[in-house]
Amino acid sequence: MSLQSVRDYLACHAPDIAIIELDTSTATVALAAEAHGVVPGRIAKTLAFRLADDRNVLLVARGDARIDNKKFKAAFGKGRMLPAEDVQQLTGHPVGGVCPFGLATALPVYLDVSLRDFDEVLPAAGDVHTAVRITPARLAALVGGQWVDCCQAQTAEA
Repeated sequence: MSLQSVRDYLACHAPDIAIIELDTSTATVALAAEAHGVVPGRIAKTLAFRLADDRNVLLVARGDARIDNKKFKAAFGKGRMLPAEDVQQLTGHPVGGVCPFGLATALPVYLDVSLRDFDEVLPAAGDVHTAVRITPARLAALVGGQWVDCCQAQTAEA
């Protein structure tokens, strides 16, 4: 069902973007990078947070990025990562396949500026065996995302 919601979303909003389906798991950044033959930074991981004001948000960041607590607080205030069960319920996607497309619940999407280190990134596509290739700018436009700076600086790798 989750993969189908992403298929439906892309068919409506970006029919030119193909979903890549693999036989191997891409449920972690390391597995996804290996399966797609890219550096871990090119994997666009989607993280779910509950903020102090009880809002839930998604943050998409480069795969090798770490949250910088000071920057996160400056952007959002206090927040905590959601447990896997809550993530699946809110997004409709299993952990390892979470992406900002075809969500079960409308959620604000933020993209960390770290994604801009790459000309193309690979977010999951609703399943632990799927992804799409997309430019960071198109990803932001497609999901109505806002750019934020909440991760520790990384060195760009092509």
